[in-house]
Amino acid sequence: MSDEHQRFAVAVYAKLKAINMKQTDLAKRLEISDVYLSDIINGKRDATRVRKRIAEILELNLDKEGRMKNGKTCEK
Repeated sequence: MSDEHQRFAVAVYAKLKAINMKQTDLAKRLEISDVYLSDIINGKRDATRVRKRIAEILELNLDKEGRMKNGKTCEK
């Protein structure tokens, strides 16, 4: 896993914990399977649009290419 994917994964899992949301709940909101979501979060699949949607839902700080901005894990 690249450093970028690792930062994204850490940010997603930290935010899910902070807002008391399960990964399965996020997958349902995205209308994708839990396995596919896990693959995206962990960098096993390149899904920029889904990463951006994850960032919108969880209010993460991503650039237009779907990468973490300024090394920050999340805005809040």
